[in-house]
Parts: sequence; C-alpha cells; structure tokens
Amino acid sequence: MRKTMSLKQITANRRNAKKSTGPKTPDGKAVSKLNALKHGLLAKSVVVQGHKFRESPREFKKLCQEFYASLNPAGPMEEMLVDQIIALTWRLRRARMAESGEIALSVDTGWWRRENHNPLPMVLNMPRTVFSEPLVTQLQRSVLGCDYLIHCLQAASKDVERDGELTEAALKDFKWSLRDHPAPVVRKLEDLRAWFVANPGKLDPEPLRARHREDVLKCLNQEINGSWFWVDLCDKREDAEERARQSAAVLPSADVLEKILRYETALERQLFRAMNQLERLQRRRQGENIPAPLSMEISARA
Repeated sequence: MRKTMSLKQITANRRNAKKSTGPKTPDGKAVSKLNALKHGLLAKSVVVQGHKFRESPREFKKLCQEFYASLNPAGPMEEMLVDQIIALTWRLRRARMAESGEIALSVDTGWWRRENHNPLPMVLNMPRTVFSEPLVTQLQRSVLGCDYLIHCLQAASKDVERDGELTEAALKDFKWSLRDHPAPVVRKLEDLRAWFVANPGKLDPEPLRARHREDVLKCLNQEINGSWFWVDLCDKREDAEERARQSAAVLPSADVLEKILRYETALERQLFRAMNQLERLQRRRQGENIPAPLSMEISARA
C-alpha cells in the first residue's frame, strides 16, 4: 500500500529541489548536453544494434562525454561538428575492429581446416606404381602417418605375444595394413616367418617357437622405437609450420586490406576536415581574425 506524504514532507522536498541548480563548471555543462534528445538520435544512427552484432551504447555515451568535455562546443554549429567527430571516431574504431576480426577469422579458419584435414586416406589409398615413393617413407612425413605405422607395428606385436609366433594370418594382416607394399619391415618379417617354417637348425618345436617369437618381437620393437623418432621430428616440423602459417595469416588478404584502408582513409579525411572546421569556429568565437580556407579564396578569385 502506497504511503501518503505529509504536508511537511512535501514542503521539505520542494525546498531541497530548489537547491539543485544543475552543473556549474564548463565540463559539467558540456556533459549535461548529452541529455538532449539529439544525442540519443545520434547514437541510434551510429551504434549498430543488430541480432548477431551489437555495439555498446554505454561505450558510445562515454565517448560522447569525453569529446564534449574536451572540445566544449558552443552553439549548434560547433555541436554539429563535435557530433560529426564523434561519429567518425566511432566508425574508425569499427574499421579497426573489422581488421582485427578479419585477422582472427583468417588465422582460425586456416588452423581449423588444417586441424580437420586427415591425409592418411589419400596416402594409403593412392594408386601405386614402380615409380611411386615408398609408402612407409610417406607415412614417416607426418605425425598422423607415424602414429598409424606405430599402431600397425603394435598390433602385429600383440598378435605375436598372443599366439607365441608370427602366424601366416598375422603376417597377412600386417601386410594388408601397409597395402601390401614391399617395405623393409615386411621383408624382415617374411624372412623370419620363412626361417621359422624351414627350421634350418632342426630345433625342437618349443625352442624354435621361443627363438622365433623373440626375434620377431625384437624386430617389431626396433621399428616402433624408430617410428617414435620420426614422430618427434615431424611434431617439431609441423609445429614450426603451423606457427609460420599463423604468422602469414595475420596479414589480411589484399582485397580485404585495400577495402579497410580505403574506408579508413575516407573517414580520416572527413575527421580532419571536421576538426579543422571546429577549430576555426572556436578561434573565431574567441575573437581571432581567421582567414577563409585556401580553397575558398581560390574559388572567390575565379
């Protein structure tokens, strides 16, 4: 329920209201001008308020306060020029934001595209001829390729540990994982399998399987350790390449850069003209004899 004010309270409120005379300093009076409707209209015409992109009216108001306090316009002409300076400054700020956004988009898009690109299917399924580069060599040129090669070697090692020997089926699976390419490691495993089948030393079955198992696992472990070396090498190279690509992407494309520079140049030209006109008006208001601009003198003589 709303409380009813007494006559004494109403009288006190009126008395206190009379004590408020508004801003007295020039800076305070300049800032108070922002309460006029026209500055709200200026904000509506300059500050973008879209669905996905919204600029801050609060920051724009702060910019207005700073310029009005600094330039202290008097009269509608000076206020119009200050409004123009504010709008041009805000738009220049937007142009620089556009440049920053373009750089971020360029760097992030390039990184995302490279991050989601998997060259393995192309390398593994590429038709091969006698002139083709060895598959293992191609795999050792990227971290993903090295990881795939290590996975294949580890899978073969697990098969040997499970079966106690390199079976014909396990050898076939390993060769298929390398697309039946005659890699050196494949030839080594084929030789170890042939030795096991032929048993040239006429060893008993158990000693034969134990020695065969040991030789195969030793061979696979050597290949795995060698592949880890290539992983470290490729990781350093790819990291250096990524840093270089991101550094190169920091510069916007020629078309975008030219567009932003043209926009900034046009705004800066207008800003300089508005500041020059404001300075001339304020100096004339202070009593200085300001000659007409050179362009106007030339036109008058013509």
